[in-house]
Amino acid sequence: MQEKLKAFERLLGIMDDLREKCPWDKKQTMESLRHLTIEETYELTDAILAGNMDEIKKELGDVLLHIVFYAKIASETNDFTITEVLNSLSDKLISRHPHIYGDVQVKDDEEVKQNWEKLKLKEGNKSVLGGVPQSLPSVIKALRIQDKAAQVGFDWPQIKQVWDKVDEEMIELKQETIKENNQTKTEAEFGDLMFAMINLARHLNINPDDALEKTNLKFIKRFQYIEESAKQQGKKVTDLSLNQMEEYWQEAKKR
Repeated sequence: MQEKLKAFERLLGIMDDLREKCPWDKKQTMESLRHLTIEETYELTDAILAGNMDEIKKELGDVLLHIVFYAKIASETNDFTITEVLNSLSDKLISRHPHIYGDVQVKDDEEVKQNWEKLKLKEGNKSVLGGVPQSLPSVIKALRIQDKAAQVGFDWPQIKQVWDKVDEEMIELKQETIKENNQTKTEAEFGDLMFAMINLARHLNINPDDALEKTNLKFIKRFQYIEESAKQQGKKVTDLSLNQMEEYWQEAKKR
């Protein structure tokens, strides 16, 4: 424990030095750091998906730096300190885990999640969905909305019902596309289908954002194989016919 505290104290000391002496660090505000924090978070998720532990360690450090940076800026305006951030977090974790720090009994992780949402409402949250950030990417936001609603009982009890909903939304999308060719209605039905598919992923214990990103990476790898194959023939990918592209695509799948 002493070694951990010493390492954290060292980081705080470096942050103090940078804020005082470095022209770039002195200039930063919470607003100027915001987009950089988002970028660092995505770099961390890339490292996690790649399973690269060295990169995960590096990116975790970058995210931690941002947390310390925000707290340092806030301390300069007497709004809060890193100590208050840590104590507030510890207090919340203790209050949200009465099965560990109290006498509440739980049977599994699902009951823990249900209790978590109930405790948040008792703390003053006006809506179960109130804690879902508006700026979350749509796929992740849909997953979090569904997950939070499920914790208070708003969920299909059987996965067959989820499959039925996906089929229903697919039929409605086809009907709107064929019947009226109304772009607004088609977009709405497509959104409903995506929402139903995300819900299906949740019931299958699949993170839809992770699944889609892995498919994105797979597509990139295969398409780049097509480009490289064309290059080896002294051609550009635009010189290939669709049938030639398909042949290389199948080769890439086998590889």
